[in-house]
Amino acid sequence: MIANVTTPLLGIVDTAVIGRLEHAYYLGAVAIGSSVFSFLFWGFGALRMGTTGLTAQARGAGDPVEIRHTLLRALILAAAVGFCLIALQRPIAALALGLFQASSAVETYADVYLSARIWAAPATLANYAILGWLLGLQRAGLALALQVTLNGVNIVLSLVFVIGLGWGVAGVAWASVAAELTATALGLAIVLRLVGGRLPGSAGLWTVAAYKRLIAVNGNIFIRTLALITVFAVFTNTGATMGDTVVAANLILLQFLSFLAYALDGFAHAAEALIGDRVGAGDRDGFRKAMAATTVWAIGASALFAGAYATAGPSIIAVMTDIADVRATATTYLPWVAAMPVLAIWSYQLDGIFIGATRTRTLRNAMLVTLAVYLGLVWLLVPAFGNHGLWAAMALFMIVRALALAVALPGLDRSMASAGRSDAMRARGP
Repeated sequence: MIANVTTPLLGIVDTAVIGRLEHAYYLGAVAIGSSVFSFLFWGFGALRMGTTGLTAQARGAGDPVEIRHTLLRALILAAAVGFCLIALQRPIAALALGLFQASSAVETYADVYLSARIWAAPATLANYAILGWLLGLQRAGLALALQVTLNGVNIVLSLVFVIGLGWGVAGVAWASVAAELTATALGLAIVLRLVGGRLPGSAGLWTVAAYKRLIAVNGNIFIRTLALITVFAVFTNTGATMGDTVVAANLILLQFLSFLAYALDGFAHAAEALIGDRVGAGDRDGFRKAMAATTVWAIGASALFAGAYATAGPSIIAVMTDIADVRATATTYLPWVAAMPVLAIWSYQLDGIFIGATRTRTLRNAMLVTLAVYLGLVWLLVPAFGNHGLWAAMALFMIVRALALAVALPGLDRSMASAGRSDAMRARGP
């Protein structure tokens, strides 16, 4: 949980730094640029989730060679995808900016952000793979060190590049690039230390069955994640049609939601590692205990967040921007964010449970259904209620997302004992 919250802290600092500049369109540019990279980087963040589940199951099955091969396969995939994204950067930017209905100033600076941050792609995806591997091994302390380094360097460089050197929006993007490269170097050093400087030979690394499973698991999570990111992209784009002040206010409030998501995902990540381990061992009772323990702690944390947002929200908004109109607008819609912790916790936990069990097809299908419901809600509510309708659609999305997975949970529980053993055998290959 501590490792996770360093990521939204970065977003909060970036928002606060850009929010000190003289125009709201700088904030709007960062909002749109961040949404684009949500598609590019968070979409391939399936590497993190898929690697966690597969590593945890190999650990539970007692297969050290497969544990190491899981990471190597993930790193190979990360490098291939990352360099493809760099090669396609201009078509990606043109397509992405064409989808947003923002002012010309916002689009201009969003393009500046995109052109710089794309160079972090291979390092970002490699970091996802390494982080997922560490979580799958239940080495949360090392995951914390990696995340704190990544986001700490990013925060410091954002302050230096934007405030110290006056690079503006580009400074935020280049700070991210430098931080990702630093974290990759540290992550590889941690990996080599854990394996004693020796990686396994190629025998078994290129097993067709293992790659088919890796692609299937990550592919389903990728589709699920793109659907989730589409929700937030639609949210940002719809807000952008209401003016620069609204899109800037929504960006600030999304930092609250991002901080919440990363914090509560700490318990979901714990569920991924613990449940994946028990699936690999074929331990149904252990699966149930892990599910119960992580969920109880997550519920308690969500209640604390709800109280904190309701009471301290206006003060946090004031810290993040000194633009009076943006402050007033963000405060108007703050109650929606204060309600999110108790609405969203269930979907976060269920995500962790299904990812740990590598039941990613269920995740994919549930999210696609929920996306369709969300789009319908936006279509119905926004014309009638404006930005309140947009936030109401987001709140209902969280509820429907949890219900779509909850209906599949009894079947998952019944299948645990036999599925855990068969999955572990498939992971080892012939």
